[in-house]
Amino acid sequence: MVFGVLTVVMGGLCALYAPLMLLSQLAAARVNPSLANPAAMVPAIATYAALGVALIWLGIGSIQTRRWARALLLIFSWSWLLVGILSVIITAFIMPKMLSMFSGAGTAHPEPLSSAIVAGIMIMTFLILGFVFVLAPTAWVCFYGSRHVKATCEARDGVTRWTDACPLPVLALCLWLAYSVPTLLLMPLMGRGVFPCFGTFVTGAPGTMLSLAVAILWGYVAWLLYRLDLRGWWLLLATSIVFTISALVTFARHDVTEMYELMGYPQGQLDQLRQLGLLSGSRMVWLLVVGPVPFLGYLLFVRRYFPARSHVPRHA
Repeated sequence: MVFGVLTVVMGGLCALYAPLMLLSQLAAARVNPSLANPAAMVPAIATYAALGVALIWLGIGSIQTRRWARALLLIFSWSWLLVGILSVIITAFIMPKMLSMFSGAGTAHPEPLSSAIVAGIMIMTFLILGFVFVLAPTAWVCFYGSRHVKATCEARDGVTRWTDACPLPVLALCLWLAYSVPTLLLMPLMGRGVFPCFGTFVTGAPGTMLSLAVAILWGYVAWLLYRLDLRGWWLLLATSIVFTISALVTFARHDVTEMYELMGYPQGQLDQLRQLGLLSGSRMVWLLVVGPVPFLGYLLFVRRYFPARSHVPRHA
């Protein structure tokens, strides 16, 4: 019940963060129109709004000791932790450059920040990130992953739920794929239908159709995976390899800022991306080489949950 209440509070904060992001864009447009990009914020605002509703719903389910709530909160906690660790690592790379970029920005004679100020900002940033993205999700993982919590939910909620029909590692993969579907459907709104495809950027109506096709495909794959149909696993493996090769070919020839320029990003944001240089040149290629490795490893890990002949009905 305590963790359920905390989850509801966290959902309320996420829901409040959505209009706060919109207000920040409006403020940025007044201060510096070249940095304002409301269209690019649509997925983030929608994500925080949906996350707020979902966490409030899950928190109430946790208070009521529902089996589905424990399963989904465990998946959410692991996702929160893994994304958080990745965020901390990325921040460690870009924070020094960001501080050097914004120190004295807008002044006639910009001066670098002193080492003491930089150290203070870095320490405070990583203390906050460490608590929000590492310590807090670790507590949620330990709690909802506990066999005692699992036994409590099973004892107080004896009804078989939809989350019981699929192993949790596979269910997590299904949910991530399901989350990608509305994200792909929003691409035409936020990115003018830009879609990287084997060395070029497909734009406009063709790019929109490609995003729609991938959204339909991954929605279908998520459904197959939930049913433990081995065809879904093979489809996901094949499409992941194809998309990785396509991205490698594209960003080996083009800089990522070219894609953002086609997506309509303001010139001020493009300049900042070029100055950061995190995704420019060979860095993007190496990221595309190394990045898919953990995902492919996870795919190989969940392969064990699929029967060898998945076309036979499981409940025959």
